[in-house]
Amino acid sequence: MSTPSDPQPRNPDPGAPSAGRRHRIRTASRQALRSITRRPAGKPGTLRPPPHSRPGGELRVFPALQTAAAYAWRILVVGAVVYAVFSVLGRFHEIAVAVFLGMVITAMLRPVTDLLGRVLPRPLAVAVSLLGSIVVVLGVLALVGEAVAGEQAGLVREFKAGFGRIERWLEGPPFQLNPEALNDIQSRIGQFLSSHRTTLISTAISGAGRLVEVLTVFALALFCSVFFIHSGDRQWGWFCDQLPPAARDCVSTAGRAAWRTFTGYTHGIVLVAATNAILVGVALFALGVPLAIPLAMLEFFAAFIPLIGSPIALAIAAVVALAAKGPLIAAMVVALIVIIGQIEGHLLHPIVMSWAVRLHPVVVALSVIGGAIAAGVLGAVVAVPLVSVLWSVHRALRRAREPDPLQPPAADRGTDS
Repeated sequence: MSTPSDPQPRNPDPGAPSAGRRHRIRTASRQALRSITRRPAGKPGTLRPPPHSRPGGELRVFPALQTAAAYAWRILVVGAVVYAVFSVLGRFHEIAVAVFLGMVITAMLRPVTDLLGRVLPRPLAVAVSLLGSIVVVLGVLALVGEAVAGEQAGLVREFKAGFGRIERWLEGPPFQLNPEALNDIQSRIGQFLSSHRTTLISTAISGAGRLVEVLTVFALALFCSVFFIHSGDRQWGWFCDQLPPAARDCVSTAGRAAWRTFTGYTHGIVLVAATNAILVGVALFALGVPLAIPLAMLEFFAAFIPLIGSPIALAIAAVVALAAKGPLIAAMVVALIVIIGQIEGHLLHPIVMSWAVRLHPVVVALSVIGGAIAAGVLGAVVAVPLVSVLWSVHRALRRAREPDPLQPPAADRGTDS
């Protein structure tokens, strides 16, 4: 019995793809279309993250830029605080100057008061030291006034002769100035003084008001110094007690370092100024320059402005020597400027200021110029001790934060106990 044969399949078109092949083609096309139109995971419509972003989509910032930004806003905050402090001090600069002078007087007279306090009651020791210092200052000023008054007649005569010598010197070689030009300068000066007489009188009147203001500031400085000398340590202790407990140690450490530096700087600068004044007074007296004592006192006060004070004072002395004694003595005074500058820079400051914070000369110069721009002569005087105090406070706080290498860590101490 014969079985039916299987039906023969129809021959497909050789050029047509099979069903499996068509399915694979359609699947690959869909995947390619999805890869083109696909958006990142998240809300519809969000943009594709940049290539430098983190896997989670957060923007990655370089570490150097993060550090610079962190320091930048902190510097801006510190600058704003410093500007606010100086703005307030500028509004009440008389009080700030009085407190500063009171601290200077305290730094100078506190050792004397402590020495007198061993044999006298504390209030009496304070009174004796203050009154004695006032008597000494007034005595020196009286000596200067008497020297100027005693030499007044001779000074007028010497200055007239000196100006005549200067005119003849300028008319000769190498300057060869026209005598009529010098006479024209003198006439112009006279016309200026006569035409601005009202302005000069008003300036003198305002200067009298300034004198009253200065005397008021000195009176307030003396009043503050009485309490600073008598019980300044107790006042500082009371101030620290008002602070939060976590900040008391840091503030106390900073205060001790600041006062130690300020005291050392004040003692050192007074000793340097006194030495310069003595050297200048002796040299001017030996050269026969008039007003030797007043010029020495000018050198004493000018030495409180580092780097530029002494040259300015000695330049005035050179002008006086030129008018009174001629070019040769004036040249010797100029040589004196150079010698005293070398002694001050290479001998007095390294030895006398050794207990205070020693700053680099560039820092001193920038501080003096910046203080002069900000507050004039007073700013130039205050700038260097202020920078020294700030640097000393920074060093003291940094040492307080550093662990003691000789002391074992806290874990080891707990294990040993």
